[in-house]
Amino acid sequence: MEDAYIVALTLLSARELSEAQLRTRLKRREFEATAIDAAVARLKDDRTLNDRRVALAIARMESAIKHRGRSRVIQKIRQAGINSDTAEDAVREVYEEVDEGALLDQAIERKLRGKASKDLDEKGKARIVRALAGQGFRIDAILKKLR
Repeated sequence: MEDAYIVALTLLSARELSEAQLRTRLKRREFEATAIDAAVARLKDDRTLNDRRVALAIARMESAIKHRGRSRVIQKIRQAGINSDTAEDAVREVYEEVDEGALLDQAIERKLRGKASKDLDEKGKARIVRALAGQGFRIDAILKKLR
């Protein structure tokens, strides 16, 4: 048990990990399931391992640094192995402080590269809409801003 715990601490000292990510990394290092369970339980007890904190960190990074929309941020948190309720709560909390309209405006400005949206043909607009939808912005908000 102690070895799995120490390896887990080492992994967590390098970066914030969700429980699922930590379990995966410990399995790759061929620890037994009982040792992994014991290490995870101990880390949860002393609050070193906390999925909510990880979800908030991912949401902040994705919104502030990568300028992503809500749906993309939720998807990223779920990919970290965090349940949907925790993901949605974290995104809701982070996006209370973020102006989504301004985020979308910045994303559109980057995609247009100095051009006006009215100068684009239908293919160009469709390409931008697909790209922004892929970044997690709502299609109706994108279309409204492009008009």
